[in-house]
Amino acid sequence: MSDSAKPLSPDDLGDRISEVFDLIGALYRRGLRKLEQGEEVEGVSVGVRSVLVLLHRYGPMTVPQMGRVMTLTRQFVQRMVNDAAARGWVEATPNPAHQRSSLIRITAEGQAVITAILAREHALNRQVGGDLTEDELQACVRVLKQMLKTFDHVDMD
Repeated sequence: MSDSAKPLSPDDLGDRISEVFDLIGALYRRGLRKLEQGEEVEGVSVGVRSVLVLLHRYGPMTVPQMGRVMTLTRQFVQRMVNDAAARGWVEATPNPAHQRSSLIRITAEGQAVITAILAREHALNRQVGGDLTEDELQACVRVLKQMLKTFDHVDMD
């Protein structure tokens, strides 16, 4: 096994993970700016986009469920849901499992908006170069999931 294939010491790992965080920060800021440029077309904030994507992918959910999945406060998610509802993109429906917590579902108009956004993002993501391989992307996802686990114990509510 080559040295590069061996697990890193905690100190070396800390240094390398710091590099990854720096890159994630830059990627997030640039991606956010690109999303905000598209916001002019659909009028969708990043927070509302997150709610629409979640409902598009997983179907109706309660606000607390969305908050847990996105690791955001229930209050923040509720504001995003309210913004989306005001535009007709989501609606509250009765929740047979819990009377006090409505299910939020995406409307046909919301589906159209998020489908357009995702298509535009997909077109942009197709431009990523570097001849990346499936193995490299799987490794990237594995690293990011391990990094996320570090913060799983943090209670956002």
